Amino acid sequence: MELVDALLSGNNNWRETLSSMPVPLSVSSDPISMSCLESLIQDGRISREQGILLFENPSLSSVTALADMVKRSRYSNLVFFNENLHVNTTNICVLACRFCAFRKGPRHPEAYALGVDEYIDRIRPMSTSIDEVHTVGGLHPTWDVDDYCRLFTACKSEFPDIHIKALTAVEIKHLSQRSSISVEDTLSRLLDAGLDSLPGGGAEILVDNIRDRICMGKESSDEYLEIHSIAHNLGMPTNCTMLFGTIESIHDRVTHLLRIRNQQDITGGFQCFVPYPFLPDKTRLPEAQLATGSEVIRVISVSRLMLDNIPHIKAYRMNIGDKLASLALTCGADDIDGTVGHEEIMHVAGSSTRLDTSSDQLAMLVESTGSLPIKRDSKYSVFTPYETNSVSQSIPLPQIGAE
Repeated sequence: MELVDALLSGNNNWRETLSSMPVPLSVSSDPISMSCLESLIQDGRISREQGILLFENPSLSSVTALADMVKRSRYSNLVFFNENLHVNTTNICVLACRFCAFRKGPRHPEAYALGVDEYIDRIRPMSTSIDEVHTVGGLHPTWDVDDYCRLFTACKSEFPDIHIKALTAVEIKHLSQRSSISVEDTLSRLLDAGLDSLPGGGAEILVDNIRDRICMGKESSDEYLEIHSIAHNLGMPTNCTMLFGTIESIHDRVTHLLRIRNQQDITGGFQCFVPYPFLPDKTRLPEAQLATGSEVIRVISVSRLMLDNIPHIKAYRMNIGDKLASLALTCGADDIDGTVGHEEIMHVAGSSTRLDTSSDQLAMLVESTGSLPIKRDSKYSVFTPYETNSVSQSIPLPQIGAE
């Protein structure tokens, strides 16, 4: 019970744990990282100026080592995953965001829109091996809230124990407008129909002059945060994201992290932050400043350091690949995307991450980093140490924050 209680709280005393941990030489010899460590311990928070310095710090090793300290102060060497399936309802969209390779017009030969039976048919073959279905898609020109209520009701009717994580903030806004009802009423009806939580997609960069250039017509920064705020107030947990490596600056990234952090201070419903880089294939954003592998790791590390009030940081392997994701688990990330089974949006954009990874294979990837895999549910409320044939499973689970 002590382990489960600690996991549920994310070690509320992590700052105290952090203060007693050995400081790696890469951190102690770097003034920027030491200043941030002291701020986290004494003041509890990284400032805007410190966030910018972390992004500019030439010592990447000190930034990643500090992020790993914070991660271990919260969860020791535990890493979380779930058994999930991605099902995209439609690639037809009324918008044409410049970074999106997934979107198709309604007359495009590759356009599709799943009916209720087709949606259920995608889930049924994997229904006994997953506990979550993750569903996002385009803004279909004719679908309204009733269409998704029918979809979720049918899903819950056949698979009552599968968690439905679906619909990004812009999809909620679109359904609200199409149905001529408020966002709150839209979310309430979807909640009654079986929707359990919202993914965090669509945040991109929460700076409107950037959004105007890369995703004109989507929800504004304020609208994204407001839609998630309404969901939180209805008792619906959500994730939050950041798409980086387009045209944003370091200052824009820090602004994004601060806006997410400020919203969490108010409503407290973000479970996990998911940063991922822009994938350029087949998109219309030639001026994108593509992120390198080291930059991806830096963003994940800085996210862990700045987002002190968000429990989990995800290494989104569908976007960054298994190798970089495994490295991220030693640089601040404590969660790795699950078994997935099927995914289109990132793969159309150029991802080559395998979609047939089993739970055993995913657990062994976690173990390869010196971490212990923990299977979780979608709301981070049920945790089970995952047992494979690997020798590491003979090692007792550590106390949270222990070295």
